[in-house]
Amino acid sequence: MDIPNRVVFFDGVCGLCNKTVDFLIKWDEERVLRYAPLQGYTARRLLTKLQVEDLDSVVYYRDGKYLVRSTAVLRLLLDVGGWWKLLSIFLIMPAFVRDAVYYFIANRRYKWFGKSNSCRMPRPEERTLFLD
Repeated sequence: MDIPNRVVFFDGVCGLCNKTVDFLIKWDEERVLRYAPLQGYTARRLLTKLQVEDLDSVVYYRDGKYLVRSTAVLRLLLDVGGWWKLLSIFLIMPAFVRDAVYYFIANRRYKWFGKSNSCRMPRPEERTLFLD
C-alpha cells in the first residue's frame, strides 16, 4: 500500500474531530489531504501503537513526517490555504505553550462536541478521500 503524501489521522468517534474533517474537506480545494480514523486499518499499519491509542491527538502525516497536536493542526490550516493559513503564525510559539491549549480542548472535546458509537462514514462523493 502506497501512503499518500498527506494523511490526517483522526479520532473517528469524536464529534469535534469529525467536524474538523468536514472543515478540512470543505477548504481543501486542491484535494491534497486524505483521511483515516485512528481506529482503522491504515492507522494500525502506519502509526506506532502509542499514536493509535492516543486518541487525544490528531496525527498529520505530511511528506514523510508525523506531526501531532497543535503542530499538526496549524500545518493543516497552512496546507488548506485561504485566510486560514494566517493562523500558522502561531507556529513561532513554543510547542509546549500551543499544546497546552490543544490539550485543554482535547480533554473536553467529548463533553463539548459529543461522541458517537462508530467511526464517521464518508459520503459517496467523499469516498476517494478516505483510507480504511
